Amino acid sequence: MSDVEQGPAHSEAMSDAEITDELPSELNVSEYVGPYLFPNNSRRRIPAIIYLSAAVVCTAVWATSADSPLVNGGILGAAIALAVFALYGFICGKELKIDESDALVIAVGAVGFPVGHASAQMGWRGWFSRPTWRILLYSNEPQPDQRGLVFVDGISGDVVDQLVQPNPEDWSDLSQH
Repeated sequence: MSDVEQGPAHSEAMSDAEITDELPSELNVSEYVGPYLFPNNSRRRIPAIIYLSAAVVCTAVWATSADSPLVNGGILGAAIALAVFALYGFICGKELKIDESDALVIAVGAVGFPVGHASAQMGWRGWFSRPTWRILLYSNEPQPDQRGLVFVDGISGDVVDQLVQPNPEDWSDLSQH
């Protein structure tokens, strides 16, 4: 029964020692097991193999049972569609060679100012889903003067695009007096 259901008498009877605060397990530093490993794009090849296998089975069924009333051109159409999906999966399943920390180092070199806080996010660009790190960086002053956004190719490590500008955010209300 919750404190609301038990009424105010129960909540007054609790001592301060009984009230505890606990971090969620994912934020508990004593249970830290190491850096997060971002899943590799090459995992897209697994469903591509499954699609290709299904396309082969559909083609075999269509070729061996063409005179059956249960098999028609739709089976061949499904085989072609599955083969196209498989081909796309193989093309898009390029291996991610630049991890988050490498992308941060590349981005720091690209912006041209000492970096304080930074954040990395994986995104994909283009028809072939090329993995691209999006890095947001702030200069290392207590109230950052500059910020930058850098796009780093996840396969080659090239800087795809970047934007560096004075930081327009006003944090003066948050400063310590």
